[in-house]
Amino acid sequence: MAALIDAIDIKRKMYFEFENAPYYCLDVEVSTPTARGGQTLVRFKMRNLLTRAVFDKTFKAGEKFKEPDLETIEASYLYSDSDASYFLDQESFDTIPLTAEKLGDALQFLTEGLIIKIDKFNGNPIGLQLPEKVELAVAYTEPGARGNTASGAVTKHARLETGLEIRVPFFVEEGEKVKVFTETREFAGRA
Repeated sequence: MAALIDAIDIKRKMYFEFENAPYYCLDVEVSTPTARGGQTLVRFKMRNLLTRAVFDKTFKAGEKFKEPDLETIEASYLYSDSDASYFLDQESFDTIPLTAEKLGDALQFLTEGLIIKIDKFNGNPIGLQLPEKVELAVAYTEPGARGNTASGAVTKHARLETGLEIRVPFFVEEGEKVKVFTETREFAGRA
């Protein structure tokens, strides 16, 4: 049986189960009453890992939560079709499908063979974690012209192989591989 956690013991970046769904604690605030007999309350800013919704909720300090049955596995991206995107589990070699709702905008960073982490709740895939940076080829960018730096515009628009559009330095050419931060969608350097 999973261990029970008191609300007062849940800290930032912890996982817990509430109403049969896994949650991630983004922030926690404890309010202790000054009056005698008052109850200590714990306010969480929490993310539902199934729906990705973020909201605030207040609990009594003594309320108990189960530890969620979460597991993270490594998988490589295979391909996508109209139904889902498919990944290969690196240990069991099973194919794992993820629907567009579970992927979010992650498809803009996925290239064949990219190793990612898939989160599972009760054995079922619920989402994925991208690496900090990914390498993508530049599919289109305007040519960098000498003198463009005088106006302070040292970046230009580029469309990458996955359709992601970012700003890159003017010296980056079509066909070159660049590194992109997955969280901020910013240029991280040449590959």
